[in-house]
Amino acid sequence: MDRRSGSRFGAPDGRPEGGREVRWSARRKQEVVLRLLRGESLDALARESGQAAGAIAGWREEFLAAGHEGLKSRPAPVEDRRLADAQRKIGELAMDLDILRALNEEMDRRPRSPRR
Repeated sequence: MDRRSGSRFGAPDGRPEGGREVRWSARRKQEVVLRLLRGESLDALARESGQAAGAIAGWREEFLAAGHEGLKSRPAPVEDRRLADAQRKIGELAMDLDILRALNEEMDRRPRSPRR
């Protein structure tokens, strides 16, 4: 809690003491949303945080729809998703290779019958 303003969110308007705008993290939004869901007044939270009541209500709806992940304003970059897809495919191919090697070893151990 900020000692000078009595707010847990910095200055009374939700900004740090320097007065510049800051981006609210998912964790900070979640804290406000959870307080709202526990029954605190939307107007009181808006005044304390310096955020518009409509913004906080929107966070609540996003949170209820998607939980903590829904409050993140930036989705994972395309490169991260592509990397995860590639790693998943490598894992699948490695398992396929292990299975084929095991089958090949099993075939080598069996005696071969003459073909007719």
